[in-house]
Amino acid sequence: MELDNALGATFREVGSGERDGKPTHIVRASRSYATTPDDLWHAVTDAERIRRWFANVTGDLNEGGRFSIEGNADGDIVACEPPRLLVLTWEFGGNTSWVKVVIEQSDDGALLTLEHEHPTDERSQAHWNAYGPGATGVGWELAMLGLDVHLASDGSSTLDAGMKWAEGPTGKAMLRSWAEAWGMAHADAGTDPQVAMNSAERTARFYTGESQ
Repeated sequence: MELDNALGATFREVGSGERDGKPTHIVRASRSYATTPDDLWHAVTDAERIRRWFANVTGDLNEGGRFSIEGNADGDIVACEPPRLLVLTWEFGGNTSWVKVVIEQSDDGALLTLEHEHPTDERSQAHWNAYGPGATGVGWELAMLGLDVHLASDGSSTLDAGMKWAEGPTGKAMLRSWAEAWGMAHADAGTDPQVAMNSAERTARFYTGESQ
């Protein structure tokens, strides 16, 4: 399973939104896949396939259902419109955020755009101030990479290979480059560049296991 030439998202954007009259932070990333929109949809919504590239997911993955990701988040499926739109809540550590996945036809096959919207309560804002959008962005880019390898392989699990790659020098260098790219996207959104890159550095150290 070849990961040495791994790429990250083809598009990164940091924005703002509003829910229930309160501001939110939005992290948005896109990546193209050499498959059909129908196959890509199946790969991100079928529990058996999801556990081969992301994590063990249980529950009802239909609209109105509730899911659980082993060792990670729980949530509700807010909207499920095959093969183009998936919207869900992301409940982790007592915090609720919101994820939207859009799948479209592209020149390369299928384009996946993921949007993760975060609240700005005191604890959430403190985390954002420390790590910026990269804390979310790098994590999703790892998932996007695992999905790409899954789609290009014989369908077997990519999780062990991905973990070894992330712990090795090539993987750590790529994780750092992704964190820095999110820092630049943060600055492009209007954050002071020094503040943005300091947050990116903390994110890079977290994902590479370097001392803070």
